[in-house]
Amino acid sequence: MKKQFNRMKQLANQTVGRAEKTEVLSDDLLQIERRMELVRVVSHNTHKKMVSCLQGHIGADAEKRHKKLPLTSLSQAMVEGGNQLGEDSLIGKMMEVCGEAENRLASELMLHELQIEKDVLDPLSQLAEVEIPNILKQRKQLAKLVLDYDSARARWLQATKSIISGTNTQALTAKADLLKEEVDEAMNKVELCKDQLAADMY
Repeated sequence: MKKQFNRMKQLANQTVGRAEKTEVLSDDLLQIERRMELVRVVSHNTHKKMVSCLQGHIGADAEKRHKKLPLTSLSQAMVEGGNQLGEDSLIGKMMEVCGEAENRLASELMLHELQIEKDVLDPLSQLAEVEIPNILKQRKQLAKLVLDYDSARARWLQATKSIISGTNTQALTAKADLLKEEVDEAMNKVELCKDQLAADMY
């Protein structure tokens, strides 16, 4: 609760310009961060459009997908029509041969769509729905840690100023030492989170 209060106090001070804000990300990482949302939107939209182009049902097994294809229905109708007309009839034989060809086309289309789902759709979905949101969540965590660091640093600086003008220097020095440890610990957390974020971004 105290940490949240200190975080909010620091954020308010930074907003009105009374406190400086620590920047921990390099210009390269900031540029990557700005492009990340665009990549997420483009990946999501591309995934959605590609799914609408597929003729089979996404996620269905191969046999069900094959049965639901329009080419499979056409193939069955042609083969049945050819059987009804008989093999003696030229048109019946043609319908049967064309129906079998349509069935092979349907099988190839089904295999193609399965390959697209595996090689393109799944990675796009993973990027847009899992990886980028995780990076954005980690960026928010880094912002909180930076606020904690700034807050601890401001309190430490205030304590060191109090030592100079104060009367009970021993107690103030002990408090300043505790706050210095808190600043160092907060900076370590910021560095760890920043390194992890940078690794995930690249």
